[in-house]
Amino acid sequence: MGDVVNLRQARKQKARVEKERLANQNRALHGRSKADRDHDRLTADKAEKFVTGHRHEKPGDPET
Repeated sequence: MGDVVNLRQARKQKARVEKERLANQNRALHGRSKADRDHDRLTADKAEKFVTGHRHEKPGDPET
């Protein structure tokens, strides 16, 4: 015969595991230092300025 399993406890354990997985995912996504966020923001701004500066037509041109 198989082992007896309390379904209520199994369901709660499954929910705990899922909650911990989601927490780990959020830590990886949002758990960055201010210096890291600032560095990424400055890098993105620099790349955007580089691309904007090298466009053939300017945003104010009427022929766009």
